[in-house]
This record gives sequence, structure tokens and C-alpha cells, in this order.
Amino acid sequence: MDELDTAIIQHLQTHARQTNRELARAVNIAPSTCLERVRALRERGVITGYHAEISLTALNRGVQALLHVQVRPLSRTVIDGFKKYAMGLPEVLSVFVVAGGDDFLVHVAVPSVDSLHAFLMDKFSGRREIVGFRSSVIYQHARKQVIEPLDL
Repeated sequence: MDELDTAIIQHLQTHARQTNRELARAVNIAPSTCLERVRALRERGVITGYHAEISLTALNRGVQALLHVQVRPLSRTVIDGFKKYAMGLPEVLSVFVVAGGDDFLVHVAVPSVDSLHAFLMDKFSGRREIVGFRSSVIYQHARKQVIEPLDL
């Protein structure tokens, strides 16, 4: 990643729908060079996709929580099975396999605190592999819009 690649990904992260010509103008290079650089960034796996930012509140999902989940027995089969199960639930936004006291962090978005409780009771409490869970309601969520490479 050189300075030009960094500038390209910074601009794409703030406005992915800009045309190649607009992006080239923003980073002061020829459109053909820009197209070639973006293509190379995709081929190297630096750019993995283009996404729309969606309002969870507009989708009636105004309550978010992180669910701290412990499973047993700890095995690849149980971990992969739970991860697949959780990702199949429409309330789930992300699943993180973690080290420490918890085995998973599951990020969910639901309409209300009552629906969060129902989700936990209906979707988690009956699962044999889950030996414990707790929830942390998210009051506010801030996310960086632009992720920059770190110097090694």
C-alpha cells in the first residue's frame, strides 16, 4: 500500500458510489490509472466490497445489544455450529469468536428491550451447547468511517 492506494481507499470509504472519473479527480491521477489501481486493490483483497449504510432505526431495529455467550464443550464442531446458527438469525448483525471468559460476542439489533428478552429466551435459552449468556444493551455506537493502514 503506497500513498496513492491509501488515498484511493480513504475516498472510497467516504463515498463508494463516486464514479471512477470523480475518484481520479479527487486523488489527482488519470482515470485510467485510477481504474487500474482500484482493480489491483480488489484483486489483492484490500477492497472486499461496496456497501450501503442502513439506518437500523428505520428498519424497526432501534435496540442493539452485545450478547456474551459461553458454549460447551469447546470444540471446533460446537463453535462452527453455533456461529452458523447465530448468523442465520435475522436479529444478528455480527458474530465474534473471542478468547477469555466468553466464547462469543453476538451483536444484535431488535425493535425493543422486550423483543431482546424474547430473542434470548426463544433463541438462546433452549440451546444445549449454550451454558451461559448475558447481554449488554448498547446506548450509543460510534464507528470510524475511514480505516487507514497502520505502519508496521
